[in-house]
Amino acid sequence: MKIKSLLLALLAVAVFAVSAGADKAVQLKESKTTYAAEAVKPYIESGELPGIINVFSKDNLLEVTCAGWADVEKKVPMSLDKMFMQCSQTKGFCGVTIAILVEEGKISLDDPVSKYLPEFKTLYVGVKDKNKKTVKVPAKNVLTIRMVMNHTGGFPFEIPTKQKKGWPGLALRETAKEAASRPLLFEPGTQYKYSNTGIDIGAAIIEVVTGQPWEVFIKERVFDKLGMKDSTFKPTDEQLSRMIQMYSVAKGKKAKFFGASKWMPKPYNGPNVFPSAGAGLWTTAADQIKFYRMLMNLGVGDNGVRILKEETVKSILATSTRPEALGKYSLGLAADFKKGTMGHGGAFGTSATVNWRKREMRLTIVQLQGQPRPWNAAVVNAARKFFSAPIDDADTAAYTGRLK
Repeated sequence: MKIKSLLLALLAVAVFAVSAGADKAVQLKESKTTYAAEAVKPYIESGELPGIINVFSKDNLLEVTCAGWADVEKKVPMSLDKMFMQCSQTKGFCGVTIAILVEEGKISLDDPVSKYLPEFKTLYVGVKDKNKKTVKVPAKNVLTIRMVMNHTGGFPFEIPTKQKKGWPGLALRETAKEAASRPLLFEPGTQYKYSNTGIDIGAAIIEVVTGQPWEVFIKERVFDKLGMKDSTFKPTDEQLSRMIQMYSVAKGKKAKFFGASKWMPKPYNGPNVFPSAGAGLWTTAADQIKFYRMLMNLGVGDNGVRILKEETVKSILATSTRPEALGKYSLGLAADFKKGTMGHGGAFGTSATVNWRKREMRLTIVQLQGQPRPWNAAVVNAARKFFSAPIDDADTAAYTGRLK
């Protein structure tokens, strides 16, 4: 097992606070605990788990674990600067950019999607007739920004083109046009269907409102301000040289090299790679810590730079925007205002949750295919020890490893 020095790990997180010259930069401290490292040690040593990054944070105290290998065959150790595909965790990043425009008065969550994307003006719902044949009928409800961002818009998991080409396989505006050309699965706002497509439509709206590509807007308004230097939709060759490789896991067996997923096919930085707001962002643990601690701190980064007002975070990111009967979800984030939790998981095993009421954060990074994953329970138990109380991340965990 290989565990990165905690001091170096913390420097990777806190260095930008100094260079930014922020007045209220936070000084992060290491906890000197090893709960997670001890929990995953048996699985690393057996080879069942190739490698893992795990971070627990309470206030400004962090336990950082980098165990095992980013590349088993080449014996490249895990570290906070390793690049990985965070998949559906991208949805929360899109939610933050939607919240920025709401705060600035440029959009409302209850605006019709057709106000910005005219192709959605006339929509149809697919229903079964008496012969159980699917027929199209005009939609009665108005499709809103709120609905596309909280999975109640009636869209499938992915449109046909992305089912064939993968998440980065089509531009956001083209994704929206294809989605609008097909019948919805149900009346907007009446049911819940987990959908990358809806989040992509939200990002397409941002492009219309701002006049910028979404990847440029999020870089300027979030990544650059927080010092997230490695978050990108098209990694460079140098960044890919720091990639965490993907492995398949099975009960009681050593993990095997998996290679590329059909959902994120190679080449990762080719000419036909487009941003996907539903699942396309590459990043590092160091960058993720900055983003999720910003949410934990209700809109302000550890470097003292404010991304959103506290009341904005509380009203539309920390609060469910769905009808009560349809579960707790805000804008690209599983959210429970009463508990104070926000977070999301990704298809290849990443997950993050924050509790802004308790000022806690939990972050786990792997790149895996397959089941079971017994180390997950071990890490949850380690979290209980670190936080000295059970934590409830059921809503967030529901989106880890989820592809449809």
